[in-house]
Amino acid sequence: MFARCLPLWRSSATSKPWQLGLSLRHSWERCQAWSCRGFNTTADQGQQVDMQQNQVLEDLEMPVARRETENLFQEQPETGNQYLEDALLRGYLKAHLPPKVLEEYDAWGQRVDHIITCSAWKRMKEISAEEGLIAEAYERKYSNWSRVHQAVKLYLFSTTSGGFNCPLAMTDGAAKVIESLGIPASLKNAFDHLTSRDPKKFWTSGQWMTERRGGSDVANGTETVARKQPDGTYRLYGFKWFTSAADSDVTLTLARIADAEGHVKQGSSGLSLFFLKVRDEDKKLNNIRVQRLKDKLGTRQMATAELWLDGAEAELISAEGRGVASISNMLNISRIHNVIGAVASMRRMISLSREYALKRVVFGKLLKDHPLHMQTIARLEVQTRGAFLLLMEIAQLLGLAETNMASEQDQLLLRLLVPVAKLYTGKQASATVIEAMECFGGQGYMEDTGLPVIVRDTLVLSIWEGTTNILSLDVLRSLTKSQGRAIAVFFSTVQKKIELASSTAKLEPAVRQMRDAISRLTQFIQGAGAKEAVTMELAARDFSYSLARIYAGALLIEHASRSDASAADVSAARRWCNQELCPAATEFKNSSYDAEESLMDSSLVYGSPPSTSRL
Repeated sequence: MFARCLPLWRSSATSKPWQLGLSLRHSWERCQAWSCRGFNTTADQGQQVDMQQNQVLEDLEMPVARRETENLFQEQPETGNQYLEDALLRGYLKAHLPPKVLEEYDAWGQRVDHIITCSAWKRMKEISAEEGLIAEAYERKYSNWSRVHQAVKLYLFSTTSGGFNCPLAMTDGAAKVIESLGIPASLKNAFDHLTSRDPKKFWTSGQWMTERRGGSDVANGTETVARKQPDGTYRLYGFKWFTSAADSDVTLTLARIADAEGHVKQGSSGLSLFFLKVRDEDKKLNNIRVQRLKDKLGTRQMATAELWLDGAEAELISAEGRGVASISNMLNISRIHNVIGAVASMRRMISLSREYALKRVVFGKLLKDHPLHMQTIARLEVQTRGAFLLLMEIAQLLGLAETNMASEQDQLLLRLLVPVAKLYTGKQASATVIEAMECFGGQGYMEDTGLPVIVRDTLVLSIWEGTTNILSLDVLRSLTKSQGRAIAVFFSTVQKKIELASSTAKLEPAVRQMRDAISRLTQFIQGAGAKEAVTMELAARDFSYSLARIYAGALLIEHASRSDASAADVSAARRWCNQELCPAATEFKNSSYDAEESLMDSSLVYGSPPSTSRL
């Protein structure tokens, strides 16, 4: 929770950023003023590393009798302005955003049945409105670059929002659904509230899809029934097992419409999408009962509840039986927000790790002077760079699509990259924050440092909005639905990006490795396509990883081929391409996707192939 929130940061940096940087820096100051407990943040970066080291060594040499305490002595890391410290972010924006966008940026800035949230959580909602964190995307002040602008602000806001990035994701998704429906008159007021910059008018939205049978298989798991009323509205009856941001103002949810005899249609074609207000004009719950709040591993500051809908008044907003199709826009938006949260968590932990390495003395020298320690953080940095560029690519494509500037190829690529990026960055973030926590030694495991909170909150990112396996199968569906056009666009786009570096000698090894990976991926697709359908299903996870690594590699090479690219940009591209870029091809060659191996999977798990499920 935000019980220990303190205003922690004030800028004293003297460098003058370019216009967008100034806007984003000021936004970061506002958000950091409400940063949750954990490491203090300051911009006192003029202090020299050698002075720090000398002071630490003097303190360690001080006689015990003269020391004030015998507590563990370690100087906490102090990070400054997250925008100014993120060289990759600034370099990317400078390379891609047109000058006119930079000059015009604004600063961003009951039984009880009552869910109580702290004042800081409410303040986060106000800041989100004032800074237009949702409005940015729908005002489209910067045309097709509006989504990039929004993504950068959310990226800077995410790790200091105390989890408020989650309701923002669902709010953005709800606004997107309403916009995709043409903003009907009955929803115009709701859309205006969801996209408002006025804290007194701004609404957040929930996303109530998960029921007792689980979340991903909504076609078979949704039991909620909608009964039509004489005035044309509906009353919903059912149990929502997992409702994130249960304190939201409104929500979208699925239900099955009952006919005159009370019968409902099963399967996805029986699902319709509804809009409902959580409270009535008197601020009383809309025939909703709170069963309990969830006891979660992480994101504990955000209220997630089990709710009974006992005649909740709702409005049908999709065509009857078209609920699943109607929520696809919401899922795409919330998955992109998931990517933002993943990349932001990675960047936050690396920033703290590298700052700590400037202060922590071990074996007679600072951590930054231990080559193995620096190698560890550098490897995390490479992963974060790849994830960041993948995020920015998707934001660009979404911006093009929303301003009717996207080609058919752009749209196919966006549909493919969203699940790929979501599943891959979710796994990247979990691995990165855990490895970064180790950079602090035992302190990383201490609750009062705030580091375990970051780790726990990050772990949800590979689960929410579809687990890795679920999304891997979604990747296959997108390829099948496009009849091969999506993968063709993928290959052509990757080829164009790496061609930019064909004359850059330092990038030659990376380009060579990428071309080899593309060739191997092509061979895999041809080989797997000639086998039974189960082959691709078994390969779905490795295949999706291959797409992510190859595309991110192309983005890193493209970024490093700029005339003003740094040595670090080049190194990051080369190091990324040194990893296994196409695990699907390797495992296919090893016969990992054969039917016999699938049977052996069961044997390894159960000891012998189980005849019936034990779940």
